[in-house]
Amino acid sequence: MKAALRALVVSYAFPPVGGAGVQRVLKLVKYLPAHGVTPTVLTVKNPSVPVRDSSLERELPGNLEIVRARTLEPGYAAKQSARQAMTSADQGLVRRARAGLVKLGTALLVPDPQVLWLPGAQGALVRRLSQRADDVVFISGPPFSQFLLAPIARIAGGTAVVLDYRDEWRMASRTPASRFEALLERRLLRCAHAVTTATEAYRTELCARFAFLDPARVYPIPNGYDPDDFQRDLPVPSGDRFVLTYVGTIFPLTTPRFLLEAVRLLHAREPELAKILRLRFVGRIVEAEAHHFEGMEVLGIERVGYVDHERAIDEVARGHAALCMLDATPGAERVYPAKIFEIMHMRKPCLVLAPDGALADLVRRHEVGEVVGSRDPSAIASSIERMLRAFRAGTAPRTTAPIDVDRFDRRIQAGQFADVFREAVARAAGGTVHDVTLRGAGLDAPHTSRAAAGRT
Repeated sequence: MKAALRALVVSYAFPPVGGAGVQRVLKLVKYLPAHGVTPTVLTVKNPSVPVRDSSLERELPGNLEIVRARTLEPGYAAKQSARQAMTSADQGLVRRARAGLVKLGTALLVPDPQVLWLPGAQGALVRRLSQRADDVVFISGPPFSQFLLAPIARIAGGTAVVLDYRDEWRMASRTPASRFEALLERRLLRCAHAVTTATEAYRTELCARFAFLDPARVYPIPNGYDPDDFQRDLPVPSGDRFVLTYVGTIFPLTTPRFLLEAVRLLHAREPELAKILRLRFVGRIVEAEAHHFEGMEVLGIERVGYVDHERAIDEVARGHAALCMLDATPGAERVYPAKIFEIMHMRKPCLVLAPDGALADLVRRHEVGEVVGSRDPSAIASSIERMLRAFRAGTAPRTTAPIDVDRFDRRIQAGQFADVFREAVARAAGGTVHDVTLRGAGLDAPHTSRAAAGRT
């Protein structure tokens, strides 16, 4: 029998906060109890975020203890207004002074604005640890300012610390070349008894960049899907137009620029065929990417906006095919969007626009769909053209048969996290660390652990 554990899960992104980043921690605390781990959540009381999804709170276990600490951040609308002031073309004397103050304040908030949550979170963490109630403290970023809680957690003798990279620090940073942030990340990683990453590629990069890290204590655990989200009748595709659906945030890493160029090219090449295309974008579109959509409505482009998670799944289901995108920017080769796993579970035909790397490898390995270079409008247009011709001929597949998808079940992944927690607790106690093999992660990469007290 595995020993029962208590885990304090620290995450700024937690319901009622919405968005893809919430799912990893939400599903973790939902399923940890089945693996002998009782979670408590430390999160923000007044989140300063662009989207909320209160429907996610229905998934929280009724007996889950949640500690909410206030942040000193201004509301999201105020932060948005400040950003607009910095980029406004109308720069009178007062506006320039205000923009300068905002820029200075932003530069001081390292590594991210959520550092203003730390005073409240630190107080809550100290009170919690003074009770010695938890065996392990698990901190999931971004925001990566939360990792600054790791040294405080480490002070409590015997308490293990696990740092989780849902995304990459350098890609999330506003100043990716900052030497200070690199030094800060190095120092905080030294506080961890174990580290988890969302991809094997990032695990490899992290271990290469920080040579002091023992690779045996860095574990890749990807995102996944929750079968409970699909225990209902889902919509089915219908109509005489081919619906291609993108669900997720549109921001520089998922820019639609080249896809929309492809749509224009398709209309120029095959105007009659292109008329049956309906391309729907479901989710938030950041201001920097919004201009790409101007005038595209006449070409069958629809912007739905942000919807709750249940409706997002419905939107994928009612489309004839799903779309997944990653721009070919530095670091994108180590990333895959969390939504891809739900698409896989739904057996939805998928067009993947991505550079060679983790996402392309995942899609090809599990036979999810077609991969096309994300910056090749001509190839993208040709791929969509083939889909439209098959749809018009009545030969377009309604479902696919991806292989070996069960390994991305969130219930299985919660067990993998529980095993990592037990390894970290053993390290913190100075005891023997057993061999751990994290399979079922789509990676088939064994990680043999060993005591690493001398390397932390």
